[in-house]
Amino acid sequence: MLSIPGPGRLPSVKPPRARRPTRLAPVILAALAASVCGRGTDPLRLSGATMGTTYEVTIVPAPANDRARGAAAIVQSRLDEVDRLMSTYNPDSELSRFNRHASTEPFPLSPTTMEVFLIAQDVSRASGGALDVTVAPVVALWGFGADASNRTPPDPQALDAARRMVGYTGLTLDEARGTIAKTRPGIRCDLSAVAKGYAVDRVVEALEAQGFTDFLVEVGGEVAGRGLRPDGRPWRVAVERPDGESDIALVVELADRAMATSGDARQAYVEQGRRLSHLIDPGTGRPAVHDVASVTVIHQMAARADALATALYVMGPDTGLLVAEWEGVPVYFLVREPGGALRAVSSPAFDALLAPAADPASGNGL
Repeated sequence: MLSIPGPGRLPSVKPPRARRPTRLAPVILAALAASVCGRGTDPLRLSGATMGTTYEVTIVPAPANDRARGAAAIVQSRLDEVDRLMSTYNPDSELSRFNRHASTEPFPLSPTTMEVFLIAQDVSRASGGALDVTVAPVVALWGFGADASNRTPPDPQALDAARRMVGYTGLTLDEARGTIAKTRPGIRCDLSAVAKGYAVDRVVEALEAQGFTDFLVEVGGEVAGRGLRPDGRPWRVAVERPDGESDIALVVELADRAMATSGDARQAYVEQGRRLSHLIDPGTGRPAVHDVASVTVIHQMAARADALATALYVMGPDTGLLVAEWEGVPVYFLVREPGGALRAVSSPAFDALLAPAADPASGNGL
């Protein structure tokens, strides 16, 4: 579990200098028929669109047609549930209704959404607020998220007003009663730093409940592996390079683990020579200012890996790596050097999990 070291636990460090949007597409079952009818070790691949991004599930060996269709249905149902409850692009989602709830009275939450809020709040406390789901109004002002209007730096007065609504301590969760309350009616939340990873976890649970033991689940870049590939080795997943020089920075073997990456490659714009990312520092109300291109975290749970990757990105390479090392979190930073080259910085826990040298021909998973 990540936590911020207290006084005296670590040497002093420099302070930190200072995610795709939604309607679901059906699983493409027609493309699965060839896999189902292939040789016994051929995989079954389920793929489609979800939560404004894409997903792919690989199961080995491919089950018979009826079981394959059952797997496709249960995967889709779990993804549909997360999207239906937590989408910021769907005005009828539970999260959107809570954001419109301009009151400090308790708001009823489904157990599923409650679980995601609890994970987010736990990581918020542990990271000293580096992750904060109430930062949604500020994210929108910088030109990102469902409510974004244009990608330009916000008016200072509007930014100050939005920042007054930011603070994870402004949420009160009552798990026993199944409610959440705001201390300020204008608070709005975005769960995207946890929801994709949580969707991966839900799909993993569902497939395990159906008796599947060897599979890989990926949703919007967050991934979890269970069991082994057809060749009896752990699933191998690539960490991408965001500089365009090559596709793969390194390959990680996911032996019953999950992996999540946060970075500025896909959601950022340049303003007056500065690269402004959608990953906002809740403490400043501005895009995180440092040279980190991406942060990759490995954890038993994809939801926590997802949340921790965002928190460690906001912390930056100095504090983020120090905290990860202290807590034994497997983390891999790609840091931009002057001139644009990328430098890899990883924690000892991450180094211990590295796969052999990448085999580009094998691709992700298989």
